[in-house]
Amino acid sequence: MRFEDFITSKKVRRGNPDIQLAKSLVKMSDNHLKSIEYMKLTETSSATIMTNYYESLREVVEAIAAIDGYKVYSHEAFTHFLREKGEDIISIKFDNYRKIRNSVNYYGKTVEVGITAANTEEIKRMIYQLKEKYLKRILG
Repeated sequence: MRFEDFITSKKVRRGNPDIQLAKSLVKMSDNHLKSIEYMKLTETSSATIMTNYYESLREVVEAIAAIDGYKVYSHEAFTHFLREKGEDIISIKFDNYRKIRNSVNYYGKTVEVGITAANTEEIKRMIYQLKEKYLKRILG
């Protein structure tokens, strides 16, 4: 599948670049990260923490898409958007996190503490890298 296929199926719409939306999404992402810092990682909180890290990452990717003039209605489309931007490794990792998030949100699965612990620093690095590469000019 390609990003263009999501446009054809109307799961992504082309429009004008939306800098204000991008800034708002980055702020939401930052707020998610700040909120997570107050949570202790336990068996009970692990899934919540993991899904919030994913949401923070997704919001950054959505901000990049907004700058490029896209409104995305499918989380899966973000994987292909990242790949099209040349972010192959991040796209693969993003898709793995998306699947973890979906297993929690749609199937009531839990996330082992070790999985969350092993991935949080990597997600934070990915967020930082994407913000530096694609959003630095709008964030000042």
